[in-house]
Amino acid sequence: MGHVRVKIKIANPARRDQPIEVMDALVDTGATWTVIPRSLADQLGLDIIGRKRVRTAETEVQLDHSFAYIEYDGHDSVGDVVISDADPGVLVGVLTLEGMALAVDPQSGRLVDSELLLL
Repeated sequence: MGHVRVKIKIANPARRDQPIEVMDALVDTGATWTVIPRSLADQLGLDIIGRKRVRTAETEVQLDHSFAYIEYDGHDSVGDVVISDADPGVLVGVLTLEGMALAVDPQSGRLVDSELLLL
């Protein structure tokens, strides 16, 4: 399938009318949470509400925890994000996808509508 990259808008939940456009966010269905770089979190003025221990491909690290508003092609959600000092790009995790009722179509490598389940 390869890598799935999408254009998203991300904003401080308190200022959703002032989003920053990210042209090449990497969608990673193996990642639980969305990861954003520190520089973007600072631009958005995101509040740090704590720290989370996360496992990366190489090691386990502590990252700052916040919330962000994310929009993709008319779908939107406010959800958890972790803030990385090491990664320069945005990685969209599965909880953000589920919050926007989206899934990756493995045939096309694109994001498609998904069913929200309350089971």
